[in-house]
Amino acid sequence: MPESNNKKTKKGVFLTVRALVCCAMMVAVAVVLARLMSVVPDESSRFSIESIPIFLSGLLFGPVAGAVVGFTSDLIGCLLSPFGYNPLLCFPPILCGLFAGLFQKYLVKKVSIPRLAVAFLPYILFGCILWQSLALALVYGGDAKTAFFLVKLGTRSIQYAVTYVIDVTAVWLLFKSKVFTAAKVWPPYKM
Repeated sequence: MPESNNKKTKKGVFLTVRALVCCAMMVAVAVVLARLMSVVPDESSRFSIESIPIFLSGLLFGPVAGAVVGFTSDLIGCLLSPFGYNPLLCFPPILCGLFAGLFQKYLVKKVSIPRLAVAFLPYILFGCILWQSLALALVYGGDAKTAFFLVKLGTRSIQYAVTYVIDVTAVWLLFKSKVFTAAKVWPPYKM
């Protein structure tokens, strides 16, 4: 049965081979960015742009694909790191892909820096700053979980303010280059 780039049927949304390959490549890029091209000042902080391919997966292929790419890249990356896998910390990458997919209709009208900033913001606030600060306090906080949480909340706010600007700018530049239009993955299927 021949498939178009993406098609919607009564049974649901089916990803084409092209979309699956793109998502697999996004997982690989996210793992490389997270584990090989990041700055890790301590065991509970990491400066990375790994969220860019996860966000793009959700934006290009929908919230389910984005969430799966986020989970898969985090799982594979954690298995390759010396810190191991902690399920408490896998929630933010899932949120990144999920929120990108949920903002797809908003961004398909026009991809601009303010619109991308709005689309990235829930993931940054709820996933990276609040959830991960809480999860890190539970894992590393010991007897001073509240104090550890408040310290992480402050330091992660600064850390993610920096990566937020970088992420939004990088995604905007990628869209400005028309690379996704040339690859025939943007605009996404009609909703």
